[in-house]
Amino acid sequence: MFVKSVICSVTLALTVFATPSFAQEHTEAHLSKAREAIEATRATDSFDAILFDASAQLKNLLTRDSPDQAERISNIVDEEAIALAPRRADLELEAARLFANSFDEAELQALADFFNTPTGTKYLKATPVLARELGKAARIWANGINRDLAANSTKKLTASGN
Repeated sequence: MFVKSVICSVTLALTVFATPSFAQEHTEAHLSKAREAIEATRATDSFDAILFDASAQLKNLLTRDSPDQAERISNIVDEEAIALAPRRADLELEAARLFANSFDEAELQALADFFNTPTGTKYLKATPVLARELGKAARIWANGINRDLAANSTKKLTASGN
């Protein structure tokens, strides 16, 4: 009973909170420019692993419970994953709508143009390392701020008799 209520709750939450943004209609030309920008920026490349990861996790889960059925489980999960693969187009369409909601056609073209240049390509390649290093620098900076704030405040509080 508990599992059934959890599944119902998750399904309801996904239905309510993951509903695509259909509020604004766009021309096919606008969506086409959005797709070009998405391709140039590689905005959805990280989604390539979603189905593969989901199938690997499901295989592991099901195989743990029935290790003697590993080959059968793997074959069935692979078949179902292949059957679901065309749904990736739904995600790409939603991504195009989101880009079209945020940028007009000229801006989308400018994004595509820039990210197809050597500088844009270099930026995309450098972004993961930059993000990781920037995050590390921010943590170090925050630790220093926290340390100095505590030390300076404690020093003043002690000096003023508190």
